[in-house]
Amino acid sequence: MPGLVLEGGTFRPIFSAGIMDAMVKHNIMFPYCIGVSAGITDGFSYASRQIGRNLEILKQYRNDRRYLGAQNFLTDRSLFGVKFVFEEIPNKLLPFDWDAFAEYNGTFLVGVTNARTGKSEYLDGKKLDKTNAIVKATCAIPLMFPPVSINGEEYYDGGICDPIAVRKALADGNEKLLIILTRPKEYEKKLGSSNKIAARVLKNKYPNLIEPLLTRHEKYNETVRFCDELERQGKAIVLRPADEGIIDSMEKDVDKIVACYQYGYQLAERRMDEIAALF
Repeated sequence: MPGLVLEGGTFRPIFSAGIMDAMVKHNIMFPYCIGVSAGITDGFSYASRQIGRNLEILKQYRNDRRYLGAQNFLTDRSLFGVKFVFEEIPNKLLPFDWDAFAEYNGTFLVGVTNARTGKSEYLDGKKLDKTNAIVKATCAIPLMFPPVSINGEEYYDGGICDPIAVRKALADGNEKLLIILTRPKEYEKKLGSSNKIAARVLKNKYPNLIEPLLTRHEKYNETVRFCDELERQGKAIVLRPADEGIIDSMEKDVDKIVACYQYGYQLAERRMDEIAALF
């Protein structure tokens, strides 16, 4: 069974959305999808076969203050307008096709980080409801988002503990993988100030999050090397942007966002025969 693995990265996964839209066009639907943050969020529209939906959301709302802006801390305790982004848009403004998603006959896993244990969990995306709590949880970047409560547990961004869920995909029996990364090949993550600050702020309430936050860069870099090794062994295809497909994680320029999407789409078209051969 082939699996699709999706990295996050706020707005960078619009590159991944281009790839997924091209696959939908060619009727290539992976029976197993796993990812974190905006990567797997965009993956929901892949599973519902809604070509162009992810791009249209950013074209219409990236620079809308209801979507992203400091004033949202007053109402949502988040830089993002949580209710606007995760409820009003998918349920009213640019509707998610729930019926089409229900027809997706595969495994769809959403990686999250349990704030209490500091461990990864993989929630069943097929159980998504119109509150979109699962999606909120995987996107809940510490300090930019409040933790999201699901079944009595509190969760943060899935990328903290397992930024590229390739080992989980292999453990679940997938023999070949399409891994979509959102950073260029030469990128190496460093320990950032945001993780240091989050570790200090959260250390008393969520002590088990400290180690994952402070070693996140090491886990990320090691996992990228593992992905590359899988590709060398013929067990994976790794798609990632080159210079012309790179945008900032908080990119404001909609033209650059559109170009990044188109780059991903065109890359997938060029390599579609290789992708299809995974099946």
